[in-house]
Amino acid sequence: MSLKIVVLAKQVPDTRNVGKDAMTAEGTVNRQALPAIFNPEDLNALEMALAIKDKIKDTHITVVTMGPERAAEVIRDAMFRGADEGIVVSDRKLGGSDTLATSYAISQAVKKLGKVDIVFGGRQAIDGDTAQVGPQTAEKLEFPQITYAEELIDINDKNITIKRRLERGVETVKAAYPVLITVHSSAPKARFYNAKRLMAYKNADIKVWNAADIQAEDQRLGLTGSPTKVKKIDSVVLTHKDNVQVEPTDTGIDNLVKELINAHIIG
Repeated sequence: MSLKIVVLAKQVPDTRNVGKDAMTAEGTVNRQALPAIFNPEDLNALEMALAIKDKIKDTHITVVTMGPERAAEVIRDAMFRGADEGIVVSDRKLGGSDTLATSYAISQAVKKLGKVDIVFGGRQAIDGDTAQVGPQTAEKLEFPQITYAEELIDINDKNITIKRRLERGVETVKAAYPVLITVHSSAPKARFYNAKRLMAYKNADIKVWNAADIQAEDQRLGLTGSPTKVKKIDSVVLTHKDNVQVEPTDTGIDNLVKELINAHIIG
C-alpha cells in the first residue's frame, strides 16, 4: 500500500507585528516589512500527513507553497520534520493574488503532480483568516473535502476517517480518495526537527515552478484574476485605562451589561 500526499503550506507575515508599513499603496500586504513564519495551521496539516507516513511507510509527501522564492524556507522546514520534497510556485504574475487566484494557481500545481490521494492544508492562514483557499482548491480539483479536521481516526488503501471539530461538538467523517482535508489548530502540533534530516536538507535545492510550468492562464492570476481587494489594514492595540469593580451579584452584573450596551461596547 502506498499513498501520495500533498501538503499545502504558506509562508505568512507574522501578524503579531503589524505596523504602519504593513500595507502597500495598492492595498496589498507589504510582506517585505513583516517577519515571515510558517503558517501555524499548515504545520498541523503537515503533522497529520506525517502521522499517516508513520503508519504507512510507502507514503510520499510533497509540500507545495506559493510565494516569492524565499518561501522555500517553509519547504525545508517541512523536510526537516519528515516531508520528502517540495515545490515553490513563484512568478511575478502571482503578486496580489486573492483566494480565488491563489486557489487556481495551487490547483494547477497539484494537477501537474499527477495522481494524488490526499491534499492537506491548514484551515486558514493568519494573514487573511478567510479559510477559503482550501475549499476553493478542492472545488477546482473536483475533490471531495473535509474541513476542520482535528484527528486522524483510521486510514487504509481505500479511504480515510477523520474527526472534525465543530462549533458545538465533533463529527466523524469517512471519505474515499482523492480527498482534500483542511486541518484545525486543535489537531496535534507539528513534531520537532529530525537532526539527521536537518543536516541532510539544510542546503537542499527546492524546485521552483512559474506560471508557465503549471500551465496557468495569465488572466486568472495576480491582481487581474483577483476580484477581492484589501482597502485598508489597521493595527488595533488594546490598552487598559479604567478599572471598574462589579459586585458579584445578579444586580451588579445586570448593571455592568447595561453600561456596556449604553456605551455601544456590546449590543
